[in-house]
Amino acid sequence: MNQAARTPKQRKQDTLHRLENDEDAWVSTADGDGGAPYLIPLSFLWDGTTLLVATPAASPTGRNLRTTGQARLGIGPTRDVVLVEGTVEPLEPAELPDGIADSFAAKAGFDPRQLTTHYLYFRITPRRVQAWREANEISGRDLMRDGEWLVAD
Repeated sequence: MNQAARTPKQRKQDTLHRLENDEDAWVSTADGDGGAPYLIPLSFLWDGTTLLVATPAASPTGRNLRTTGQARLGIGPTRDVVLVEGTVEPLEPAELPDGIADSFAAKAGFDPRQLTTHYLYFRITPRRVQAWREANEISGRDLMRDGEWLVAD
């Protein structure tokens, strides 16, 4: 495709648009003992600061998120990807602020609170965000490090 490289400001704007409008991400976790990575697609809700996902508490992903408190997410196609590394906080449905579970259900198209399987929500706080389309955007792909945006709005 070989599009011209975006400016850092445009890349951040495109990343925020993807976080606000995309519905699903590939979520990668691993257990605390150096086990094999585990990768699944999950729906997410972006609140402008954190991502919220939900998965069965007893699933490998649920166990890994609770054990390590870390996750990596891939959002978008491979030629317009956003990678997010973040810290994780598990939440019972009753611990969510008012309206957040409803917003999640509306965006995700399902409501974990209505299922018989015990689901947990996981709030992911980005610590590192990268975005690129082509090889010409590999340099400068870091948009956030240590939880701080590197590019002004």
